[in-house]
Amino acid sequence: MSTSRSEQSPAARLRGVRVEYSGHVAVRDVDLDVSPGAIMAIAGPNGAGKSTLLEVIAGTTPLTSGNRVATQRIAFVPQRAAVSDRLPLTVRDVVTVGACGRTGRWRRLDSGSRASVNDALDRLGIAELAAVPFSTLSGGQRQRALLAQGLAGQADLLLLDEPTTGLDTASGERIRAVMRTESRRGAAVVCVSHDPSVLGTADRVVTLEDGRIVS
Repeated sequence: MSTSRSEQSPAARLRGVRVEYSGHVAVRDVDLDVSPGAIMAIAGPNGAGKSTLLEVIAGTTPLTSGNRVATQRIAFVPQRAAVSDRLPLTVRDVVTVGACGRTGRWRRLDSGSRASVNDALDRLGIAELAAVPFSTLSGGQRQRALLAQGLAGQADLLLLDEPTTGLDTASGERIRAVMRTESRRGAAVVCVSHDPSVLGTADRVVTLEDGRIVS
């Protein structure tokens, strides 16, 4: 028997979440369910708490109060690369990190994981850059490589922070297509964005102001 989206458990659930930094309240009184098989966009003005909320969903930011429950298979693609330019990593190396969640960090990749890496490179249009040092990429190419890393693990929850910022029209459309494909696969996709095209792709738009959900 098939299960409808409304009957599925949320990929992430927040209740009464509050996050403070040195007395500043970044997120306050947030209740939120993130549904599998759907794209949720988080919108709002600068400083509204959007990226902090995304980090809360990812589990990378401690809560001051409240409760978070989420799936274990999460891919979080930040707006800026956390990969040091000093590391001699190729694009394939960076994308392969995403597949380690399928096999374990120190295990050799199996054929399915290698296929996932190749598929992610193809879907983001960077297969020809696989052997290129990550440190030499442009900002847009880095963003696509990091998104490919997120795809390689076939996560249940895909979190993206401003994924189309600084990209050309064709690259932006490619990323929106990837978001749609991942949601059809059954993943929950959550994306912080100001981009009207991304907001138009979403099944649900959550608007933040001063750390609160207002719509």
